Amino acid sequence: MQITPEALEDEFSLQTAATRLDFLSRRDSGTTSLNTVADRDDDDWSSLLSDETQLDVPESLELLALGEVIARKAHDSQLTGFRAALRGGASWEQIAAALDVTPAEAWAAYHRAIERQERSAVLDASAAAAARELAGARPA
Repeated sequence: MQITPEALEDEFSLQTAATRLDFLSRRDSGTTSLNTVADRDDDDWSSLLSDETQLDVPESLELLALGEVIARKAHDSQLTGFRAALRGGASWEQIAAALDVTPAEAWAAYHRAIERQERSAVLDASAAAAARELAGARPA
């Protein structure tokens, strides 16, 4: 099996992916020299006695792919947050502050999120139109 975000995305919920990513991140001590390849004998149990831990290639690829899975899942949930804030009466200034961007950038990000969900068929045309209406006019 090839380790890709697509392969892991269906396998892990956001919470499980984050827990696994945290576990793998903590397992690698990072104390090995950069840009060196470790030649390990997988049958040598004495390597477990070392204080240093290092991820093997499949684990390091999984760590990278899990980071991408988490980023995608978090990015996909952004539309939910936008819509909830807007329905609750939040201003674009408040939403922008939560995202650490300008109001115009927040408004544009909201519209990009709608487009992504529309392209991936999560939102149909009428739901996308309702989401756009909820946004109101672009802030100055």
